[in-house]
Amino acid sequence: MKTTPFDIAEHLTTPEEIHHFLQETSKTGSESDFIHALNTAARATGMSEVAKKAGVTRASLYKTLSIDGNPRFSTISKVTQALGCKLAIA
Repeated sequence: MKTTPFDIAEHLTTPEEIHHFLQETSKTGSESDFIHALNTAARATGMSEVAKKAGVTRASLYKTLSIDGNPRFSTISKVTQALGCKLAIA
């Protein structure tokens, strides 16, 4: 039996799904989980498109949102906005 890796990015097809995915991760995950979720959402949307809207290069965005990345809050905020979401305190 041959299996393929599961990639949630392939299943996030609408802005609403991405919004709910990020919202749930922010509620239940750690900071690194949220950064990973931003990476997944950006890949689902299109890394080039998100990078352009966030005002960063595609390569920089990949590096920043990687496992070894250490994004600044301003980058997280810009990427979140580029994905059509906003950060809020509830």
